[in-house]
Formats: sequence, C-alpha cells, structure tokens
Amino acid sequence: MSIEIVRTIIQAIVAIGIYNVWIFRFGKSTNWRGGHSTNMQEEFAAYGLSRSIMFIVGTLKILFATLLLLGLFYPELVRPAAFGLAILMLGAIIRHIKIHDSFKKSIPATTVFLLCIFVAYFS
Repeated sequence: MSIEIVRTIIQAIVAIGIYNVWIFRFGKSTNWRGGHSTNMQEEFAAYGLSRSIMFIVGTLKILFATLLLLGLFYPELVRPAAFGLAILMLGAIIRHIKIHDSFKKSIPATTVFLLCIFVAYFS
C-alpha cells in the first residue's frame, strides 16, 4: 500500500473522529474526557476555559475536519487543515497535563496530533 493511500485513509479517519467527538458525542460521557467531566462543557470548565472558547475550538475543529475531507478532492487544503488540527490537539494535550489527567486521557489527543503531523508531512 502506498504512503498516499495510507495518508488518505488517515485523513478520513481523523475527520470522522473529529465529527464523532464534536457532533455525536458532544453531550455524552466518555472515558477520555478531562478531569471528572461527563460532557464537553464540563470538560472545558475543568480545563479552566469558557463556554465561548469551547465553541470557538469546536468550530475550528469541525472546519479543519471538513477541510481534510475536501482535501480528498482539493489536495492544497490538506496541509493547512492537518496543521490546524495538530495545533489544537497540542493544546488539548497541554490542558490534560495542566489538570494532571492520567496519560490514558491524553491518548486520543496525542494520537490525533501524531496522525495530523503524518498527514501534513506526506501532503
């Protein structure tokens, strides 16, 4: 399998994963949420971030995920979208560390960060 095919698959997986978290699981509890939060709003509060910041971050993540999918047809969109998501994921990792979450809770953000770096590098 070529690196381009692998990158394309990862691109789609990252985008779908972002949609899953920010649209379908937004108000639901998961094992990955920061602190002891049971939904996205509580998680951002645990990080010391406002509701407004939560909506800004969510909008950016959905925008970048959409650009990743559009990048399947317009390749010039892939690198900026992947870097944008990588920066947001780095912020999430830092927030997990700041509130002393277990490493387990940082695994999704770390994984998406690394996948975005891979996608950006090979775009």
